[in-house]
Amino acid sequence: MGPTAALSGTLPDPQTRAEDARAEDARTLAVRGRRMRQRRHMLDLIAASFMIDAAILLIYVQAGTIPSIVVVAFAVSGALVGGILFALSESGFNDRFSDHYLTVPIAVTTLALIIGFTVWAPQIGAFFLFELFVVFGFASLRADRRQALILWTALLCALVPLFLLTDLPIGMPHDNSLERLATLLALVLTVGRCTFIGVFSKALRDSLYKRGAQLREAYQRIEELAELDELTGAYNRRCIMRHLDNEIERAARHCESLSLALIDLDWFKRINDTFGHPIGDEVLRTFAITIFANIRSFDRFGRYGGEEFLLLLPNTSDDEARLILDRLRMIVADLDWSAFSPSMMVTLSAGVTTMTLQESTEAVLARADRALYEAKHGGRNRVACA
Repeated sequence: MGPTAALSGTLPDPQTRAEDARAEDARTLAVRGRRMRQRRHMLDLIAASFMIDAAILLIYVQAGTIPSIVVVAFAVSGALVGGILFALSESGFNDRFSDHYLTVPIAVTTLALIIGFTVWAPQIGAFFLFELFVVFGFASLRADRRQALILWTALLCALVPLFLLTDLPIGMPHDNSLERLATLLALVLTVGRCTFIGVFSKALRDSLYKRGAQLREAYQRIEELAELDELTGAYNRRCIMRHLDNEIERAARHCESLSLALIDLDWFKRINDTFGHPIGDEVLRTFAITIFANIRSFDRFGRYGGEEFLLLLPNTSDDEARLILDRLRMIVADLDWSAFSPSMMVTLSAGVTTMTLQESTEAVLARADRALYEAKHGGRNRVACA
């Protein structure tokens, strides 16, 4: 085989690459769709906040505190900012950035509007400055540490000149009943919106916690599946070998005995050839369930390969191990296998050994394998020790 052919054998075929590309595109579209929905929800909240402020400004107009042009300019500014943000979001522009909410640009733009209207209409300046709590409350939901520092610096740069370099009479109108009503609504609704942001933040944290718990459960399930043999539910070879190494270390550390057994189903190839592989799979599954039901909670049982299994018996002497395996052998032989076929009988052979001090994994398994060989050549359906 030439190098080109060898290389092509390691690459996915075009159909597989196309399917992977389509799956990746679908995932990307799903993420973008979810983000767009989240941004629409945020824009709805911003629009609602502008409408509330515009309604309060109308009361100030009725009270004669400000001219109507201030309300018109405020409404036009809100509509313009909201329209630009909506257009950017729907076009996918936001998705180019790690912060797809554009937290800092939006907050800084709104801050500039607030300062501008405060300078233009200082007689209700406190009303506009109240909005800073709402703006920075929304920003805090999405800002990281660096963004929070940027926003705080922008706020400082905006407020220091306003308060220290100007003598604008920033007021909170309360000379007549309408002004008092408008100021009351400004305070109450600002606090209400900040409270809503807190409630929304808690709901967001709860949602993230729930999703995190679901992810942890999914990862745990994946780890469990990665350790189990798909057919029998026993530990797979990699996992049972890891348990063997751990048990050998533990036994050596605590000077305890450790026995193990290699178990093989007798004439299993004949079962597959006679009754078919689906029946053979059911036999393996039934056998594994039977062993699980009749071993101790601290024993470890795994599929070593094919119809061969490994059973670890911690803190168990050689005599105890032989008795345990002989009991398991009789339980398996006495099962009613006729449910699969009237003529079916299933038995096992096992090689049992007990580790000695400073013995390696390979040496223990080699002795167990020799014992299994003796059991099979001694007539099967028996337990041999080494």
